[in-house]
Amino acid sequence: MIVRPLVPDEAHRLLPLLHQVHSLHVEHQPERYPPLKDDVETLDWLAGWLRGQNMHCLVAEDDERLCGYAIYEIEHRPAMPVRHAETRGMLHQISVDAAHRRQGIGRALINAMRARLAQEKIGIIATTYASFNTASARLMADAGLAPKTVYAEWRG
Repeated sequence: MIVRPLVPDEAHRLLPLLHQVHSLHVEHQPERYPPLKDDVETLDWLAGWLRGQNMHCLVAEDDERLCGYAIYEIEHRPAMPVRHAETRGMLHQISVDAAHRRQGIGRALINAMRARLAQEKIGIIATTYASFNTASARLMADAGLAPKTVYAEWRG
């Protein structure tokens, strides 16, 4: 298995894994997440997002088969009276193909992200994950990411 950067023009390769992770969110939180209906629209959004400033995507491949991906952004957060300034890698999405889970691919993606951030002298990784997603919670804990803030929501 290799982990390498993915360029936005390759975004179409992420669609099957995006469908996997997104369908889990739709199943558990349909009030928040609409089903993906149009791959053309989804691909247009995804490629545009990946072209954004400070956006990065890493993929894990085995014999050129996509096994997983991680999308992250380098965020520069200015100081405020109530918070120190920081630059961090914000992990927005991580997905591992169902057939390849529990093989260390998610951990390899996070480790590759950590190494790339370290090259830029960035020592913070942050992420959010849904409360129902115990696999993500376990992965983040195994990678050394500890919960710091609890997000709660009411929808009327």
